[in-house]
Amino acid sequence: MKTLQFLIATCAAILISGNTYGFQQLENNFKSYKGKILEKGTNKKLVFATIALEGTNISTISNTEGEFLLKVPATIDEGAVIFSFLGHATRKIPLQELKKGNNKIALEVLISELEEVNIEVPKDVKALIVEVLRKKGDHYFDKPTLMTAFYRETIKKRRRNVSLSEAVVNIYKAPYASNKKDAVQLYKARKSTDYSKLDTVALKLQGGPFNTLYVDIMKYPEYIFAEEQVDEYKFSFDRSTVINDRLIYIIDFEQHENIPNPLYAGKLYVDVENKTLSSAVYKLNITNRALASRLFVRKKPANVDVWPTEVAYRVDYRSKNGKWYYGYSNVLLEFKVDWDDKLFNSVYSMTAEMAVTDWKLNTDGATPKSKERIKKSIILNDEAIGFSDADFWGEYNIIEPEKSIESAIRKIQRQLKRAKPERGSSK
Repeated sequence: MKTLQFLIATCAAILISGNTYGFQQLENNFKSYKGKILEKGTNKKLVFATIALEGTNISTISNTEGEFLLKVPATIDEGAVIFSFLGHATRKIPLQELKKGNNKIALEVLISELEEVNIEVPKDVKALIVEVLRKKGDHYFDKPTLMTAFYRETIKKRRRNVSLSEAVVNIYKAPYASNKKDAVQLYKARKSTDYSKLDTVALKLQGGPFNTLYVDIMKYPEYIFAEEQVDEYKFSFDRSTVINDRLIYIIDFEQHENIPNPLYAGKLYVDVENKTLSSAVYKLNITNRALASRLFVRKKPANVDVWPTEVAYRVDYRSKNGKWYYGYSNVLLEFKVDWDDKLFNSVYSMTAEMAVTDWKLNTDGATPKSKERIKKSIILNDEAIGFSDADFWGEYNIIEPEKSIESAIRKIQRQLKRAKPERGSSK
């Protein structure tokens, strides 16, 4: 089978997989709480909202439908769950008041409070961003940290899911001021790909969780704001908002018109008091199709043309005890594949996201052995069997699957059930 391999400039993707649909909670180990986060008054779903258990490092995020799933150790009976979202008032709800399912959490928009604050607009926006990057060692984790994270990747041909991938990984996070790279260890992973839906092309995406980890701008500024590249951007003040009850500057940035190479454009969310980056949303400039394509396509058949139509990134940071750390990131890639001998081209979209669901200080600075580390060039093999195991993820917090993913998982489960008698009869 002919293959296409994509390698991204700022991060790389792979295929790994898993199942969350029909998850059965193990009552002896943890309790599960499900629900949806909405905007009060409009019922607008709040996407990528943060859900955290106060006093712990346990957290998760809502999916693109505003739905969440939070797993809490059974030994914890008291405490509060904190719900927060950009531009909205943070809300605390006692754990005892949450139901196991169908919780509807409404967050109020924070507009009037901003009007009462005398906001001083930064005079030199570029200097502000340079200061944020320069002082990352002061404001972000300054000790080695061991993080548990959930990673999901989906590939769609137009609107149809053709590959589902999930993993739980351990991230050995180096201090932000250190030049040492983070190490990633795979705990467990699953994947299922329907190659019949991929025409004659097998998409192989390299790098796995590094796909999203390198979107951590504060740890890896060289992928977007390398010291020699800052002058290639123009920065401007947009407006102010509130995130987690903190005043935030929203800074726009884009490359100068005279820069030929594809760079980025987007928004940086800077904490006013501490001068720290709390979030970033940005896209790659793909005006020059040929240059943008060379950033991604490593190998392809001679009779096919491949180019990106959208490349978008997001990273969110969280804070605890005055220190900030990587909490969530996602990547959206959309490509067109045009065969010389075909009338219509194919459109593929790939979404990868990773959320830190727990962490602790890595007091002894231990890192996994070389053979236990995920390599940035890794491509994991298909492993669909995990879709039949309802308890596969156990007590690990995961990102609640979207409806389209749930539908695809149900289809995979039916396929696995039909395949079981066939495997048994061939023995």
